[in-house]
Amino acid sequence: MEVVARESKRIDKYLSECTDYSRSIIQKMIEEEFIKVNDKNVKANYILKENDVINIDESYVKPIDLKAENIKLNIIYEDDYLMVINKPSGMVVHPGNGNMEHTLVNALMGYTNILSNGKEEFRPGIVHRIDKDTSGIILVAKTDKAHELLSDGFKNKTIKREYLALLVGSVPTDTATIDAPIGRDKLDRKKMCVTKENAKNAVTHLTVLKRYKGYTLVKLKLETGRTHQIRVHMKYIGYPVYNDPVYLGGKCTSFGQFLHSYSVDFTHPITKEHLYFECDLPDEFQDFLDKLSV
Repeated sequence: MEVVARESKRIDKYLSECTDYSRSIIQKMIEEEFIKVNDKNVKANYILKENDVINIDESYVKPIDLKAENIKLNIIYEDDYLMVINKPSGMVVHPGNGNMEHTLVNALMGYTNILSNGKEEFRPGIVHRIDKDTSGIILVAKTDKAHELLSDGFKNKTIKREYLALLVGSVPTDTATIDAPIGRDKLDRKKMCVTKENAKNAVTHLTVLKRYKGYTLVKLKLETGRTHQIRVHMKYIGYPVYNDPVYLGGKCTSFGQFLHSYSVDFTHPITKEHLYFECDLPDEFQDFLDKLSV
């Protein structure tokens, strides 16, 4: 592909604005000499001159060796740039650690060949993730530009998400804010914990929706997005998420933790339209609440 420069600007920024490639991908392409200016190699900070001829070798984007699978997706919304998916509990978001099949990524690849490349291998389309046994809304990018802008939205906290969780015990206050840093558990590397050592700040806002005998249904908003943040913070305050096989202990069903990504509120990265979506609780979660109400 050939692009003729029409203004003086850094090449990586210029191309990210006039092509479908993200700035990070453009920088990698320049570094690996897939992009030349006037048939010469340049650096990502090269300042273009008007009428510079930019040649882009589009063979850089190589197909990812992942298996496309015919797995039914619950698609809440889709357009040319992004998708909003209701992920079931039990589905891993992306391949890794020897688990290369039956993930959301495999299902997405079976549904469409139009997905962003992203920044990490084996994660086409994946802008953010939720735990395997956490159900609900997840955003998927179909173009690199949408991916980059959605990622910025998460970093800048302009994308608002709410979760619903059933906690064990009766939370005494109607609202609470948990501000406690989270890091890796030194005794169990598969777990996270509240700690001051090698930790990152983490803030969770809690609102009680309904109290049952021995349980509390809450709505949760995150200011940060740390690994297992809700599950760790709820255990820390003494009201762990019900049926959590990692942080609750004891016997749990195969459904996993009663934690659901309930809603998302954001501005479309390309069209700038305001979007808001909700998705109902999974049947197992709702059925358990119905039994508690009897």
